[in-house]
Amino acid sequence: MGKAYRTIAFYEQKCDACQKCVEACSNYVKGISDARYSRIKVFQNKETGALGLALCRQCAEPYCVMNCPAGALFKDLETGIVKWDEDKCINCQICTLVCPYGGISYNPLTKHIMKCDLCDGDPACVKACPSGALELKNSADIFNTWGDLEDLVVPGLSFCLGCNSELLLRHTLRRIGPNVVVALPPGCIAGVGTVGVNGKTGAKVPVFHPLLTNTAAMLAGLKRYYNRIGREVTMLAFAGDGGTADVGFQSLSGAAERREQMIYICVDNEGYMNTGVQRSGTTPYGSWTSTTPVGAAQKGKRTDAKPMPLLMVMHNCEYVATASTAFLEDYYAKLEKAIEASKKGMAYIHIFSPCPTGWRFPPSKLIEIGRKAVHTNIFPLWEYENRVGKIHFTHPVEDPLPVQAYLSLIGKFRHIDMEQVSHIQAQTERNIEILKRFIHEK
Repeated sequence: MGKAYRTIAFYEQKCDACQKCVEACSNYVKGISDARYSRIKVFQNKETGALGLALCRQCAEPYCVMNCPAGALFKDLETGIVKWDEDKCINCQICTLVCPYGGISYNPLTKHIMKCDLCDGDPACVKACPSGALELKNSADIFNTWGDLEDLVVPGLSFCLGCNSELLLRHTLRRIGPNVVVALPPGCIAGVGTVGVNGKTGAKVPVFHPLLTNTAAMLAGLKRYYNRIGREVTMLAFAGDGGTADVGFQSLSGAAERREQMIYICVDNEGYMNTGVQRSGTTPYGSWTSTTPVGAAQKGKRTDAKPMPLLMVMHNCEYVATASTAFLEDYYAKLEKAIEASKKGMAYIHIFSPCPTGWRFPPSKLIEIGRKAVHTNIFPLWEYENRVGKIHFTHPVEDPLPVQAYLSLIGKFRHIDMEQVSHIQAQTERNIEILKRFIHEK
């Protein structure tokens, strides 16, 4: 499937234009703090105040390489870095004109061009950035490690436009592999994974359709059978929040208490989306659903969401985590731990799953909403390992955005007033404080 490469990401909202990245680059390249030698530039629009970054993006199809008349620039297919051969360069500076990112510049002191080479894979600018505005993205490692594994989900599935369930299903099964039995209780994923299209299931592995109430119990029985005959087979559930937090909770709670060996993934879209957008136990306060209408007497759901991940921590599960497809690196790391934990007991992962249809937002906003949920602490990312006994934040947010930055993107919150926003903000802060009581810093 080819190869992916690491890149440097820039988060403008975190940048304060301190120029420490520029100093670090100059020191790495020349051994002195002189911005003229830096291969990274941070600039600010005087009119708008917006910050920008001039840095080589190591493009997949670099214009600089395509337009270099001397062949002095070339893409290293092993590292992904666009490299420069000084001996071939004729200093025509055409590369500086065609780069859309200002990633190549001419240094009059050396009379040569200069560009980022990622500091041999350990960028000095990223390490020097005090605010986290620069980040070396390692998501390419996921593709390079698992990209050639078999996709265990058939093509042409009928998920709703913008739904992240297909992304979750494909990535999870690709990593876990074919030695698995999958339970898909009634819900959005079951309608595709088990029922499928044209009478065929959507998965290439053994998959079954339990009742909404007995998913964990059925997996527990299957696992005990495979243990009895001496076969190591992973038990995996993809269940919605209704089948997890509500009518399926008794089965899940019992299996967790018995330390049954399985990976239970709750795909939380905060309601019964498959049957008409009714409220569930994890529907948040203020949310519109078809059973929590908005009108003169009621303005959405009157109560806060059930804290399912914390409830599973209290069940002494082997592993508990929250995750989002907007942070796939984080999810893959947690999936690895869940696979190992499921050999000893229950591993529970609670996935944040925005629903464009039921939440009333454009499908193009899916990832942005997923990230805003984390950056506002509406949905913090953390994990709990039973052997450690404490919670660890995997993507801590020290300076969270106000919850309104998240709520304003979603139609099911369009009606809420400032009093409700204040309630959600206060509850979000309270939830974080509760989690911090269990915190474990590595």
